[in-house]
Amino acid sequence: MADSKGSVTIRTRKFMVNRLLNRRQMILDVLHPGRGSVPKKELQDILAKKYNVSNNKTIFVFGFKTVFGGARSTGFALIYDSLNDALNVEPKYRLVRNELAKKATGSRKSRKELKNKKKKFRGIKKAKVGGGK
Repeated sequence: MADSKGSVTIRTRKFMVNRLLNRRQMILDVLHPGRGSVPKKELQDILAKKYNVSNNKTIFVFGFKTVFGGARSTGFALIYDSLNDALNVEPKYRLVRNELAKKATGSRKSRKELKNKKKKFRGIKKAKVGGGK
């Protein structure tokens, strides 16, 4: 077996420049023999060097599946032209994963109850309803 910092090779397939969404999108094939799955932060760093990206926050990697027997994973990568483009296009859960948005606090039930309570008020009173904190 190789050491824990074994070499990682990235190959891209189906590379496409999407001008409508201001991003580059591709399928990643990650070869990592003698090592477990590669952390997404490490993949972001490698992609940033490969595609000359200054801000790692504009790179989103997700959907990785490791093939049976290990040593190879396949996933998807999106590289946005700017952080603003990423914030406008990406779904909220992916922004939370990339630490660009905050996850909603409180239980789901309490958030729904608060939403329905706010429906009964208008204007300034609506803002005063949620003051439980």
